[in-house]
Amino acid sequence: MIVTFGEIMGRFCPEGFMRFRQAMPGRLELTFGGAEANVAASLSMLGAQARFVTALPDNEITAACLAELHGLGVDTSRILVRDEGRFGLYFVETGANQRPSNVIYDRAHSTISLTPAECYDWPAIFDGAEWFHVSGITPAISQPAADAALAACKAAKTADVTISCDLNFRKKLWRWDSALKPKELAEKTMREILPFVDVIIGNEEDASDVLGIQAGQSNVDAGQLDIERYPQVARSIREQFPRVAKVAITLRESLSASHNNWGAMLYDAATDQAHFAPTADGVYQPYEIKNIVDRVGGGDSFSAGLIYAFNDKVLSDPKDAVAFAVAASCLAHSVIGDVNYSTRGEVLRLMKGNAAGRVVR
Repeated sequence: MIVTFGEIMGRFCPEGFMRFRQAMPGRLELTFGGAEANVAASLSMLGAQARFVTALPDNEITAACLAELHGLGVDTSRILVRDEGRFGLYFVETGANQRPSNVIYDRAHSTISLTPAECYDWPAIFDGAEWFHVSGITPAISQPAADAALAACKAAKTADVTISCDLNFRKKLWRWDSALKPKELAEKTMREILPFVDVIIGNEEDASDVLGIQAGQSNVDAGQLDIERYPQVARSIREQFPRVAKVAITLRESLSASHNNWGAMLYDAATDQAHFAPTADGVYQPYEIKNIVDRVGGGDSFSAGLIYAFNDKVLSDPKDAVAFAVAASCLAHSVIGDVNYSTRGEVLRLMKGNAAGRVVR
């Protein structure tokens, strides 16, 4: 069983690539999403047993959300339904070409942000669990959510459960301590959590934003990555957090909102080796995604793919695990919404080189 903990929200989107001012007043599409919920749902789609833990308000929106998760095969038995708080929301305006996507959060006073750590039955939550996943988004919500994330990691470690953490820095969050700037608060909080973590996951700029570790001359805003520097970034993380056995970093070269190069690196501390994917003739060659349908949740689908691979006897070798995770997340860019609805077989086909997108008859 793989357990994830975090917030799930209602996601509102205008149709297609419309801007909010074009679409409103009018129709917005509502789906559900949130980093750790996305990971749990994507894991379930791949065939793993996944349990999602959160706190939600007692209303009909929660009932619909639980039904959606249950329909995807996610274990919702340890979700707290409480009278306090509200259902968090976020709004996504999908970008195209040179216009970036835009996310607006409306999650203040959500139920999970108000729920103390001691309200969760951590021993029951981790009963039968082998893996626990959390992200840097959860502690960014509020002090109680940060305390709960830390308590979850401590309980998971007590239960001898492997812990993964996606750094997932969100500059629009991390506002709950006015004495600190968002990056300062993120670093202070995450440095309390990371000593318990076995696998750290991040994107091409998270290490810099959260831990102050810069990857050479990388300029993420310009879509320019100093790829060869990322193994040293991973080694620097390992030096600071000796428990960490593996560091995975997704490598997104953003040529435009619609056109990205996509790959990843996995550093294995046991062998001091860095594995890149995808490759061609042994040389790193990222997937070129020219017509992105929806990139929200791309990192979560990578996390899900990596966790799934590490828990699969056939795919657990680091080289295969990162190749599977990158292929899974590449496919997620073709799916509307937060959840990657790709199956294990579809991911394996892309991983093995079937990238033509021909009709399967």
